[in-house]
Amino acid sequence: MKAAPFAYLRPDTLAEALAALAEHGDDARVIAGGQSLGAMLNMRIVTPKVLIDINRLSDLSSIDLDDPSLVTGATVRQSDAMADERIRTHLPLLAQALPHVGHYQTRNRGTLGGSIAHADPSAEIPLSLATLYGEVELQSKRGRRRIKAREFFQSALATACAPDELVTALFWPVRRARHGQAFIEFAIREGDYAIVAVACVLDIDADGAASAVRLGFGGCGEAPQIVEMSDVAKTRLDESAVQTIARDAAGRIECRSDLLATAPYRRQLAAVLAGKAIVLAYAEGQAHA
Repeated sequence: MKAAPFAYLRPDTLAEALAALAEHGDDARVIAGGQSLGAMLNMRIVTPKVLIDINRLSDLSSIDLDDPSLVTGATVRQSDAMADERIRTHLPLLAQALPHVGHYQTRNRGTLGGSIAHADPSAEIPLSLATLYGEVELQSKRGRRRIKAREFFQSALATACAPDELVTALFWPVRRARHGQAFIEFAIREGDYAIVAVACVLDIDADGAASAVRLGFGGCGEAPQIVEMSDVAKTRLDESAVQTIARDAAGRIECRSDLLATAPYRRQLAAVLAGKAIVLAYAEGQAHA
């Protein structure tokens, strides 16, 4: 199949793009990398009357360190983010997640903002932003607002973005001292959607004990699910403690069944991956203490 007919707009400025969204609203779709949208257009899953190409908006492609956040523009390519030293240094969770996103070819076109706006429940970038307690910047002719990522993702492919709004930037809280991060997932083949993905953010106190563990689960439900394990303060992360925390966290999330896996299988896999993510985050945090 091929896409249904649509009008094509390629604005030169952000103001022009926002004006087009204000005019066309629900009849419009925004394209940057197009790695998900292109396939949806060809299969006629979506049939917009207007396609708005934002690739000329150079002010949306910057990466800026603005403590306490690292700010990435919506059109930053996934491959550019992988190569950026600031992301490797300040956002190890995202740096670990990006190699799991699609394939080499798709990462050269796919954007950080596009993945966030698409909001696939198995996608690595939305899970990373939500687990880090990041924020999404939205702009429209009505103004600018920032929303917590945990509130932005509402369901599968559904977000809090209004029809006239454009995702313009992502705010990623930078890592702190004695603060470990890790990302791990399981998929049938490299580049496939994750059956389960787990992100971990872990705080380590001066004595080397875990003082807080935050786990994010992707692929299990309709949106990223975040579990705060606040009852692990001063816990020595031996094998027994890790497994207890992982099983407890996996027991708190919703899991769905589909053609790839049953809900009980996903929950069991989530517990296994959570345990591995905790161990990796603990080691990563100690190495950067």
